Amino acid sequence: MHIPIDHILVFTSILFLIGLYGALSRRNAVGILISIEIMLNAVNVNFIAFSRSFASSPESGQIFVMFAIVLAAATAAVGLAIVLNIYRNQKTIYTDEIHLLKW
Repeated sequence: MHIPIDHILVFTSILFLIGLYGALSRRNAVGILISIEIMLNAVNVNFIAFSRSFASSPESGQIFVMFAIVLAAATAAVGLAIVLNIYRNQKTIYTDEIHLLKW
């Protein structure tokens, strides 16, 4: 079954916008990290759709997405470690209550 590229682009656009809304409207640092991961997954679905539709070798897009998933997992781990460290010092993970860089 072949899904048209237009449907995939609409789906990934909606998914990206949901992630963007979540990243801009959340106060919780973990929620912001999850929203950024949703945005990265929308981009990964786009890579797979374009490589399947337009590339001569569909495996190249899949390999690129695998690298993107590994990098996203690494950045999520670093981000979560930063959030845990901030929680240990400040006892909160709400972004509007964190005054780490203010004088």
